[in-house]
Amino acid sequence: MNLTLATDDTGGPEIFASLQGEGPSMGLPVAFVRLSRCNLACTWCDTAYTWRFEGDKRPHRDGIAFARKANQVTLSPAETAARIAALGQRRLVITGGEPLLQAGALAEMLAHLPDISVEIETNGTVAPPARLDIRVDQYNVSPKLAHSGNPADLALIPERLDAWASEPRAFLKFVIAAPADVDEVLALQQRYRFRPERVFLMAEGTDSATQRARQAWLSALCLKHGFRMSDRLHIHLYGDTRGT
Repeated sequence: MNLTLATDDTGGPEIFASLQGEGPSMGLPVAFVRLSRCNLACTWCDTAYTWRFEGDKRPHRDGIAFARKANQVTLSPAETAARIAALGQRRLVITGGEPLLQAGALAEMLAHLPDISVEIETNGTVAPPARLDIRVDQYNVSPKLAHSGNPADLALIPERLDAWASEPRAFLKFVIAAPADVDEVLALQQRYRFRPERVFLMAEGTDSATQRARQAWLSALCLKHGFRMSDRLHIHLYGDTRGT
């Protein structure tokens, strides 16, 4: 079973070394692998090239449809692992798209990388199978709020949120575009008993000016409610670009 990966600007697989830009591991040097395909469709998604292919009518604010052939590439789990290992990093971030849609092939890939620490970035709607779960050190779970444009019955699945709330390796990361979005986070926290110190609020935005403007009021809300705030370090360093 091959993996389906996103492509970088050269058309090759999006496998690269960088600093983790978000969440609890922000600033750590890591290897990244970005997979293609997603079961959700956020209107503000900054990696729409992983899912909004020509013929996909799900809305996106940019209105761009990507050619699938130019934006997807398949590799065997062994070849993907070899490319990751060649980067020489001790930690791997698996992102997407939604990585857990390819859980079986990911488990096979990680069998070739026995000594690397693993983070998976997920939208929280898919349960990791045991064969993969045993290799994961950290889950960065980003449930999608109403402003993402996803129906709640697809994006906020009660049994999955219950599971993440009790998972000691899971951190919750919510994308915030307006102060009212935090009210939705508070309602979810009350229902699922998320521990505030494991909840990150992150301003939506794909440029530094938008990030800083929203962080000005978001920081006060984090302080008020005991949540942690995540920056988007890669946006400040490299802009909204692939392979960074």
